[in-house]
Amino acid sequence: MRLIIQENYSALSKWAACYVASKIRKANPSPAKPFVLGLPTGSSPLGMYQELIELYKAGSISFENIITFNMDEYVGLPENHPQSYHSFMWENFFSHINIRPENVHILNGNAPDLNAECEQYEADIHAAGGIDLFIGGVGADGHIAFNEPGSSLHSATRIKTLTTDTIILNSRFFDNDVNQVPQTALTVGVGTVMYAKEVLIIVNGHNKAQALAQGVEGAISQKWTITALQLHPKAIIVCDEPACDELSVGTYRYFKDIEKNNLDYKNLL
Repeated sequence: MRLIIQENYSALSKWAACYVASKIRKANPSPAKPFVLGLPTGSSPLGMYQELIELYKAGSISFENIITFNMDEYVGLPENHPQSYHSFMWENFFSHINIRPENVHILNGNAPDLNAECEQYEADIHAAGGIDLFIGGVGADGHIAFNEPGSSLHSATRIKTLTTDTIILNSRFFDNDVNQVPQTALTVGVGTVMYAKEVLIIVNGHNKAQALAQGVEGAISQKWTITALQLHPKAIIVCDEPACDELSVGTYRYFKDIEKNNLDYKNLL
């Protein structure tokens, strides 16, 4: 595992965007051989998406031959609802770049057979050749996607009941009314993320400090699904300084030392 520590959220977002852009440019995707991205929603990736949009506008990157698979979607929320993850992705990213709509994959939380929808999603990922780079955020309780504490570390895409803590946290997007927040969601599994060729997780803010410490220093446990990344051969966590508040001094200094030549996002392009 690599841990990239940036000074603040702005620097974190630039580093993540430039890393994604560098992987795409190196792959030189084509219609016959597209590059496959796994993408998150939430507040953590917003800065990265904005930086990627700017790189696209500057002509530094193209999304024409990119295929995307999003991590999750609420069950029962109309696609055009302002808080659906369909709306989130098109409003904050897809509508600002040259991605082909047919290359965008987001779980359908209104499918007539939700289990079949999840199985088909896994099949579609496999048919695309697997995910080259899966990007994600993390919850304060260490969950990735909607894989709440207790989720199997080998889980595939499935229906998940959201915890009370997650519902309360997400109610800020629903007029602070927990009754408006869907109780269930469709989500890729921890195993789905782990099968990606490479994983990049964004961790920002003091409220994520315990999750980061568990992910880097803690024992591998389904109580903190981020810890599964310790088993991935190519896992990167990029974080800001406030997220490091719970790391031991030794761990902090170790990663600062070994990654000191990799911290400047400008070196990625």
